Amino acid sequence: MTSETKMGSPGPGSLRTGLRLRGGDPDSGTWDTTAAPRTASFERNTTETRIAIKLTIEGGGHYTISTGIRFFDHMLELFTRHGAFDLELKCDGDLDVDQHHTVEDVGIALGEAFDRALGDKRGILRAGYFLMPMDETLAIAAVDLSGRAAFAVETKVRVRLVGDLQTELVTDFFEGFARGARANVHVKTMYGRSNHHKIEAIFKAFARALRVACSRDKQLGKMLPSTKGLL
Repeated sequence: MTSETKMGSPGPGSLRTGLRLRGGDPDSGTWDTTAAPRTASFERNTTETRIAIKLTIEGGGHYTISTGIRFFDHMLELFTRHGAFDLELKCDGDLDVDQHHTVEDVGIALGEAFDRALGDKRGILRAGYFLMPMDETLAIAAVDLSGRAAFAVETKVRVRLVGDLQTELVTDFFEGFARGARANVHVKTMYGRSNHHKIEAIFKAFARALRVACSRDKQLGKMLPSTKGLL
């Protein structure tokens, strides 16, 4: 686990989401196409990792990513492209000790970036799922931006390394994301042969499920997608 962090920007409640409707009618379902992109930019520094991150939800799949773990970089790159996000992320971690801190803390920071960018979450679909085939492999992901952190991960990977990534840390990444985003995250490989494909299919499915969950809901307008009055 990481030590206490000091964030360089205000919390989720103080960020603007750029959500606007023509005529101010929250039930009209007509979106203002000039709505500002939802973004977050901050640094997360601990004694184990130093992370700088910039996220745009309404992006074009552009990325600049460096974690020191090349296979992990590749998973984050395809996550960004399939989610149609823009992501700049640099992590300097204590890889001389282990990969754990780097992978977990990147997950936390990325999750928090989405939480900050979404603000109070009014007007989003909130939940999404996707079934992703990749050659002989099939993976499923489901996401609920519920305000509650929970995760379930089953990769079906039984080898220690894929590329230069310690495969057991895939679970730690999604746990970290769920904590940072305050979200339910469920990912599972249904079947497959290639361990590379199993992990890659999960990241692609997760990206596309999250893309749906973050999408603006034209039917409900600015309404909060919860009967509790808070997410």
